[in-house]
Amino acid sequence: MTALRALRAAWAGLTLAACASVAAAAEPLVVGSKRFTESYVLGEIVRQTLQAQGIAAEHKQGLGNTGVLEQALSSGSVDLYPEYTGTIVRELLKRDGNPSLAELNEWLAPRGLKAAVPLGFNNTYALAMLEATAERLGVRNISDLAQPAAGGLRYGLSHEFLARTDGWPALRNAYTLAATPTALDHGLAYDAVKEGRVDVIDIYSTDAKVGRYALRVLIDDRQFFPKYDAVLLMRAGVDVAPLRGLEGRIPAATMVGLNAQVELDGMAFDAVARGFLQGGAAAGAGAPRPSFWQRLVAPDFGRLALEHLVLVFGSLLAAVATGVPLGIAAWRWPRLSGVVLGAVAVLQTVPSLALLAFLIALLGSIGTLPALIALFLYALLPIVRNTHTGLGEVPLGLGQAARALGMSRGQTLRLVQLPLAAPVLMAGIKTAAVINVGTATLAAFVGAGGFGERIVAGLAVNDTATMVAGALPAAVLALLVQQGFEWAERKLGRR
Repeated sequence: MTALRALRAAWAGLTLAACASVAAAAEPLVVGSKRFTESYVLGEIVRQTLQAQGIAAEHKQGLGNTGVLEQALSSGSVDLYPEYTGTIVRELLKRDGNPSLAELNEWLAPRGLKAAVPLGFNNTYALAMLEATAERLGVRNISDLAQPAAGGLRYGLSHEFLARTDGWPALRNAYTLAATPTALDHGLAYDAVKEGRVDVIDIYSTDAKVGRYALRVLIDDRQFFPKYDAVLLMRAGVDVAPLRGLEGRIPAATMVGLNAQVELDGMAFDAVARGFLQGGAAAGAGAPRPSFWQRLVAPDFGRLALEHLVLVFGSLLAAVATGVPLGIAAWRWPRLSGVVLGAVAVLQTVPSLALLAFLIALLGSIGTLPALIALFLYALLPIVRNTHTGLGEVPLGLGQAARALGMSRGQTLRLVQLPLAAPVLMAGIKTAAVINVGTATLAAFVGAGGFGERIVAGLAVNDTATMVAGALPAAVLALLVQQGFEWAERKLGRR
């Protein structure tokens, strides 16, 4: 019997191990990308390459900046994403130099990461300005920007470039530049320089619009910028073999062409990637751009609407369940009110992306959960404040009269004071709901979906129609939510 039991136990263990193995195999590889055209396209190429070999994969698009993706890799929420060697060395590892891939992997190993599959091009940073302006001022090199003739130039630099250790702070010191740049989204920079709102912008060397906008790329005469060879940065356990076929397959000219198909020809990211992998033009290449109406009611509309509603009302319900009791506590114990109201007010001052990045590190995941928690925290202030204010406006004598009639303190609160405070309380909930509809668009930066997904994609390629196709439904939803709460307030008032 003992042997039989041991055999059964061993069989059970093997069965559990097999089930766990199957479950692990069923888990799709998550491919991430940053919020600019090239990263979207490369992410799609990786996803489709994996799927073509029977490997389940999904693409989390537009996941904020390097810091967000670093947290996503560390937590296991993302398995791999396209990155550049210079960014890995300086931003992630805080080192200098241009190491070989083998050296780079030695540095990454303690973090449980590795870099592999060099794609074949170097996408370095550069500064650019209109050819006509550069010719007029005699600017050819970055060092020429320090000359008195270039002293009045206006700089419009991307947010990440302004903050990177290999970006503006170090570049300014290396070239002794005295300009005070304006922060400008990379997707909007080309139109800004074309229209004369700024004179100097930062670019990527594989950007599709350099030639189209007649820009002069300034020579890095002091060789400040490191090499930014495109690779795939991944968790150490990811199998590289299915992706080996991409090694060296994308030279710089090819990458420029792929970016151009998206930004200049209006092709979808997945269609461009599919065309590249099939060795031909992107599916739909040469076809007219979809109309605004087609973008608005695209097949993803239902999914995005559902994701947006879940984010808004899921966080709102949690905020009501927490905020109303906090508001009651602040009203009932005045000494506590300053602490409670001050704490929820401070939460409103935390920048959205910073809070999302912190929550990703804390929770160890991207997607809906950190977005719900962030929206819940932002919704607390109007609910707590209005609950406290509404109860404070109820005449003190009414509560005393209720107690004199024999009601307990809880009955007085539930049957007298809260009903009288309800209009002010409902106004706070309505305000929180409307604010959450707009704030939920930022959830796309952490892969939580919603209408912000279209806005982020539109920003990446400077496509106004796509941005509006995401912003318009969000605005309409905000109006519908407001009207719904006003109807509920009227019904509540009659009761």
